[in-house]
Amino acid sequence: MFNPFEIVYLQLVKKIYIKIIKINIGMYNSKEVKETIFKKHGKSEKDTGSAEGQIALFTHRIEHLSNHLKSNRKDFNTERSLVGLVGKRRSLLDYLKSKDITRYRAIVKELGIRK
Repeated sequence: MFNPFEIVYLQLVKKIYIKIIKINIGMYNSKEVKETIFKKHGKSEKDTGSAEGQIALFTHRIEHLSNHLKSNRKDFNTERSLVGLVGKRRSLLDYLKSKDITRYRAIVKELGIRK
């Protein structure tokens, strides 16, 4: 299994060491997770361009960032990213609503998005 924490020691002047922990934040959104999301909500696991697949992926990322912000409430960069993702998802939902209302209603019901 992949360890998400990588510990790096940097040597500074006069033998002082600083411990830096690198966290792989992309791990929650790995290739396997994306394929399962697209397989469930899109036409196939390789269909990354469908509106339903992108909305489902944005919803997955939004849920992850929301959980992160519950424990790190002063992380304003993540909060800004979250607002941007919500806006992108909203515009995709608006597009889907204007093109095909039945697909829109199905994806909103399936993902449990309030509107």
